[in-house]
Amino acid sequence: MNSSQIPHFDYIFTGTGLASLMTVYKMILSGKFSNKSILLLDQDLKKINDRTWCFWEKEESVWNSIISKKWDLAFFANENFRRDLDLKPYSYNKIKGLDFYDFVFDAISKQSNITFLNEKVTDINELETHVFVGTEENRYTCNYLFNSIYTKAFAERQNRYPVLQQHFVGWFVKTQEEVFNPEEVTFMDFSVEQKGNTRFMYVLPTSKTEALVEYTLFSEKLLLKEEYENEIKIYLKNLGIEQCEILEKEQGNIPMTCYPFWKKNTKRVLNIGTAGGWTKASTGYTFKNSDKKSSKLIEFLEEKNASTPLSMTSFYNKSRFWFYDLLLLDILYKNNELGSSIFSSLFKKGNPELIFKFLDEETNLFEDLQVILKCPKVPFIKAFFRFVFK
Repeated sequence: MNSSQIPHFDYIFTGTGLASLMTVYKMILSGKFSNKSILLLDQDLKKINDRTWCFWEKEESVWNSIISKKWDLAFFANENFRRDLDLKPYSYNKIKGLDFYDFVFDAISKQSNITFLNEKVTDINELETHVFVGTEENRYTCNYLFNSIYTKAFAERQNRYPVLQQHFVGWFVKTQEEVFNPEEVTFMDFSVEQKGNTRFMYVLPTSKTEALVEYTLFSEKLLLKEEYENEIKIYLKNLGIEQCEILEKEQGNIPMTCYPFWKKNTKRVLNIGTAGGWTKASTGYTFKNSDKKSSKLIEFLEEKNASTPLSMTSFYNKSRFWFYDLLLLDILYKNNELGSSIFSSLFKKGNPELIFKFLDEETNLFEDLQVILKCPKVPFIKAFFRFVFK
């Protein structure tokens, strides 16, 4: 195949994870990209319910129709205290992975300018006038490429920025006993044994007898699968559940790092999603951050004059919240056992609305201080000086 025969597109998305699908869906909503040819490439057909996304919001969003459950109350606990949190004006929302995939791909199927191909990307090569993309089956070129294929080596083969993992195993269970409160999500329950780490249970109840029960860690090393599942069994037993039916299982591993992925962006290639640092580094939350970043990306693309070549290196702007996240990760990397005390200090007496606003990176400096000053001071001061003199 010579160069004139290689199919060319305005935009190619390598990988069809959350960030890619959000961005493409918003391109459709915009109406300003209908004259652009768009190709999505992924070896995964996105036909199974492989994950659950949760996020908080005040107003209804474009995703409202696929939200399967909302909660206005949340529960937080550690070994010393328990607190019920009124989340209003926020609600905590759950979206099933398969519902999201079906929703976006249904919209894509109605667009004559968008093509999805079930092919594994093997090669990306940026040239002066275009980007070359190779798969196991074919070759393509584009003007601009959005890459969401995460390369873990970028973050892990350096020592300036700490790298932790948010890793978890979850069971969707159905019990005989009515033990769950379907109106209240268990946001973080640190009463489980910490074992020198930051470990907590996360529970999303959908009825009095059904819930997703997830054992989660913020730490550097993964566990054997049996260890996660044994802790889930212990937790269920402590809730008074002797027997339950496991309807589904899920597991995941989300990198938590402030590594500057945006420095890998080039004139014609923009890294998005986890590959672009779109995951909220201090919490591992992905959905809300990707929602906001994808909207900003659409605005960025719309604002550029079509006659002026884009440079993807100008998309990212680092904020003070990146530095806040960096300090927390440094603490947890050096002293992973401090996670429970840090998060507990925020939620023991803190205002949930202000905490969520802070995590959404929407607070002003005065509000930042109201949140930050509730945290233990010494670990953050040490982390600050470690970074300054590193």
